[in-house]
This record gives sequence, structure tokens and C-alpha cells, in this order.
Amino acid sequence: MIEIPASHRDLADGPPVAALTTLMPDGAPQTSVVWCDFDGTHVRINCMSHFRKTKNMRLDPRVTLLCFDPRRPLRSLEVRGTVVEMTEHGALEHLDGLASLYLGRPARYFGDCNPAEFAATETPVLCRIEPTHVVTLDATR
Repeated sequence: MIEIPASHRDLADGPPVAALTTLMPDGAPQTSVVWCDFDGTHVRINCMSHFRKTKNMRLDPRVTLLCFDPRRPLRSLEVRGTVVEMTEHGALEHLDGLASLYLGRPARYFGDCNPAEFAATETPVLCRIEPTHVVTLDATR
């Protein structure tokens, strides 16, 4: 299994900016800004069941995640990987955890980040990405 180096794990665990690229049915890339965290093995993202990126990952689990901090633009992490799990189980709790991580305070995704009424029509999906190739950059030294 490919590991994310300790020197760049912070960029996989609540980075200021993360962009996920999936493949459209015709093979074209599709990129979306996402929130992510790292559980020690997998990079985890969360998306809604009807989103294009969710449909793309169900059709083709190959993805690339680019994480960086705009305050340090010469330092980045690229994770190419395979989505090994997509589940609704625990997805809302994970999404609330991401909301708290990114807002820097206890938060609920539905209510604090998006209107609470969206919870009636949106279904979160927790996605676990297994790294297959990792590229790091640190030109700050």
C-alpha cells in the first residue's frame, strides 16, 4: 500500500484547498472542490448521492485529489487513488466532523454550512480513497 509521507499528511487532513478529479462517462475529467480528512489509511471525502462526482466515482473509481495551502503555494500533495468504499453509513457524522474541522468550531453541515432544510433532500455519501500514487512538492526549503 502507498503511504502519504508524514511531511505532507496535514495537507490530507483538513487542507485549506482540496480539489477532486473524477472521470466523466466519456472519459473527460471533472474537478470539484471538496473537504477531506485522513484516517491513517484512506483519504476520506464526502459528497451528496446525486452529485456528478458521486455518479462518476460509482462508474469509475479512479480519482486524483490535489491538496494545498494557498498561504504556502510551493507545498502541495497529489494523491492518485481508487475509491474503495462509498457508503451512507456514518456519512452524516463524518460530514459534521468535516464541517467542524473546516469551520474551526463545533458545527453541523446542515444548519451551519447549508440550510437545515437541505437535510430532507440531500443524502451524504462517505467515500474512502486508497492511495495508489502520491506526489509531494515542498519548494519552500
